[in-house]
Amino acid sequence: MPETKPTDRKFNSLQGQVSDAEWQTRVDLAIGCRMANHFGWNNTIRNHLTARVPDDPEKFLMNPLGLMWNEITASDFLKVDFDGNVHTESDLIPGPAGLTFHGAILKAHADRNCSFHLHEQDGVVVSAMKQGLVYANQESLVLYGKIGFHEFEGYADEADEGVRIAEELGDYKCVIMGNHGLLSVGRDIAEGFVYMERLIEACQIQVKLMASGAEIKEIPQDVCELTYAKFLKRSAQRPFGALDWKAYSRLVERLDPSYKM
Repeated sequence: MPETKPTDRKFNSLQGQVSDAEWQTRVDLAIGCRMANHFGWNNTIRNHLTARVPDDPEKFLMNPLGLMWNEITASDFLKVDFDGNVHTESDLIPGPAGLTFHGAILKAHADRNCSFHLHEQDGVVVSAMKQGLVYANQESLVLYGKIGFHEFEGYADEADEGVRIAEELGDYKCVIMGNHGLLSVGRDIAEGFVYMERLIEACQIQVKLMASGAEIKEIPQDVCELTYAKFLKRSAQRPFGALDWKAYSRLVERLDPSYKM
């Protein structure tokens, strides 16, 4: 499992130059990127973790093109609007796919404040299976009936595809993007991150089960529905992912505190 490492890059910290709400969102996004790298979900410069700016909701923050996720910091995220204009002074640029479908999702769904897209390997494997995701483990059931599917159309950088993805998302928590990867959304970064964690775990378990050659024992529909109902009751008492997020924040701080620069 790859660890975050201190970076030798020079920093121009935006702390104190943006609102407290925006700065905290930037810090949380950096934590998310560092944890995704720590978990081995992304070892490249691609994929996106985005979040709406709390006190400027017509704009959102996204990681720029060109940085590894183990080196990205709070100040590196670009503030962009739904028309693709960049409002952060930076030599870095946004990725076109990130602008296209993350912007469309956040624009269309005012209740979603985080959008997360990855090409995690086992997730891509499951996205290429005709049978789709199999509910074979307890933790996957927090997503029961809440996972959509989007057919592969090529690089997701066309504006009209972004709108289609946003429409297909509906009230789903995640979307499996066929032959491509995984997408999750959340009311905040913690929720979007932990939904992605549960989806990736379900994909990893499915790939291992299929590789074993054993017949997969799927969880019966009535048990899936009962378990999901219990999850909804529990999640009404506290935000989903909140406790996980506190633990991840502590871990990132121990691994490399440069994330909050």
